Amino acid sequence: MAVQSGKDLLLKVDLSTDGQFETVAGLRATRISFNAETVDVTSLESAGGWRELLGGAGVKTAAISGSGVFRDAGTDERTRQIFFDGEVPNWQVIIPDFGVVEGPFLITSIEYAGSHNGEATYELSLASAGALTFTAL
Repeated sequence: MAVQSGKDLLLKVDLSTDGQFETVAGLRATRISFNAETVDVTSLESAGGWRELLGGAGVKTAAISGSGVFRDAGTDERTRQIFFDGEVPNWQVIIPDFGVVEGPFLITSIEYAGSHNGEATYELSLASAGALTFTAL
């Protein structure tokens, strides 16, 4: 795989629940992580005393975070409304030359900051709230 530009990792939100996704405005950095709980099934009979894990068990989660400059665009307004209304809309993460992750996410935090001689910035965190799909590019 060739080196990819970080700006190509995109976070998109379904603005009106019609399946039309729009890139969240102003993001400069985006990150997605996937996790799976382990279920330990080790017993006295485990070979050599090695830990054994149950495959396919446990809870799978995904977390998304992003940060950027506040633009007060339509996606900023919609993101704030999603948070205050407690909605769980579908989001997309475009991972260049890898694929698209799509599914419901809950906004767990929005932080705004700024200094007197700089731009207003924000940070956004989301947690998966249901089954996700992956489509390879």
